[in-house]
Amino acid sequence: MMPLRHLTPFTTLTPHLPSSTTSRRFSLSVMASATRKVLVPIANGTEPMEAVVTIDVLRRAGADVTVASVEKHLRVDACHGVKIVADAFISDCVDTVYDLVSLPGGMLGATNLRDNNTLRGIVEKQASEGRLYAAICASPAVVLGSWGLLKGLKATCYPSFMEQLSSSATAVESRVQIDGKAITSRGPGTTMEYSVTLVEQLFGKEKANEVSGPLLMRSKHEDQFIVTELNKVQWTCSSEPKILVPIAEGSEEMEAVMIIDVLRRAKAEVVVASVSDKLEIVASRKVKLEADMLLDEAAKLSYDLIVLPGGLGGARAFANSETIVNLLKKQRESDRYYGAICASPALVLEPHGLLKGKKATAFPAMCDKLSDQSEAENRVVVDGKLITSRGPGTSLEFSLAIVEKLLGHEKALEIAKAMLVV
Repeated sequence: MMPLRHLTPFTTLTPHLPSSTTSRRFSLSVMASATRKVLVPIANGTEPMEAVVTIDVLRRAGADVTVASVEKHLRVDACHGVKIVADAFISDCVDTVYDLVSLPGGMLGATNLRDNNTLRGIVEKQASEGRLYAAICASPAVVLGSWGLLKGLKATCYPSFMEQLSSSATAVESRVQIDGKAITSRGPGTTMEYSVTLVEQLFGKEKANEVSGPLLMRSKHEDQFIVTELNKVQWTCSSEPKILVPIAEGSEEMEAVMIIDVLRRAKAEVVVASVSDKLEIVASRKVKLEADMLLDEAAKLSYDLIVLPGGLGGARAFANSETIVNLLKKQRESDRYYGAICASPALVLEPHGLLKGKKATAFPAMCDKLSDQSEAENRVVVDGKLITSRGPGTSLEFSLAIVEKLLGHEKALEIAKAMLVV
């Protein structure tokens, strides 16, 4: 067995509070209404992780989440080429009372949200009537700050917007900040903590704990995370590796979007292929994603790496796809790289012989399906040219480990720091 490796930055980007000491000046009591209505507006240029993780986690808690486009079309072109299809237009949401409005970031996305007067009216009413409103990344400064909705409040945002934020709020460097009815956070790497905090504000601590357990979140935020590597080999590829990420009905949207987002930040050429008969798929928590092409078209190409997101329905669709299984077998026979996360190692790779002689991990409830469970407790396992991981909360580590193997430690570190993962 090879020694454990660390993705360790030379310096941390910002001082971080441990997740157990999330700053708060006011904790909202649980609301009387059983159903919580949440609005998540999206725009061209929205940071896809910040939108999708928030939607996914809130829906896991039982919130009724409406994803609303501020554009002229329901489909928005989020950052990194991720295409998200909204449930409604923002104009459809004016007369609904929401328990929470949560704004994702992304510089262009935040600007597009700020410039939408319909959304502005909704959020200003939300604040004036004493209901929860929240924002992450660029949006606390670019949107809420510019609308005057953080005046006299403590708030946080993406580090490069802190100076702008300081003109409209008391800027603090918390990973998640609560002040009155306003909740703010820093960026992609803090989105899961932010989302669980929103659950706690809406439903209470018990529900937040119930939701966060299966997410497999990192227990503390240090300057490193650990990848277990066995049978170490050098992964080689061009400076722009070609990577296939299939998606299907029931795929775990958080895992798919985090993988695509991180790999495209690394300048990989990522092909998102639908295993369905149409480009649009409905993921496990009902987020609608649009693929780049159908699988039959994607299957004509050659890839440095094929990587499968999880989700029970998605993994079953992959396992039942002769095209996917044949692509994976060809990948292994050609001595090229392949990987899977969550349910997919157990439901796709294992039954088709693609873990034979390999150490792997999977979602905890699926690990009993692995023939070799000796490394299954590890968050990310690399065995030769195979990489596997556990679930939503390990997706960033999994994706960054892929970047490190294909493009080197420095590139992985650069992305981890920019995303506030470390």
